[in-house]
Amino acid sequence: MVKEKIERINFLARKQKSPEGLTPEEKAEQAALREEYIQEFRASMRGILDNTYIQYPDGTKKKVENKGKGEN
Repeated sequence: MVKEKIERINFLARKQKSPEGLTPEEKAEQAALREEYIQEFRASMRGILDNTYIQYPDGTKKKVENKGKGEN
């Protein structure tokens, strides 16, 4: 996610806490930006875990397996 979008998410969060609050359009934008951020975070985390192995004391390595609820 580009820096400008993260800054926009933070700006909207600060504005939401202020007395003026958010307009309905800003609330919709905030929800869309948050969803996009979460999707990118999950994809990044999946990439990291796909390349993660556990090494046991005997020297063997085992790939980390997905134990999620069927999420891709």
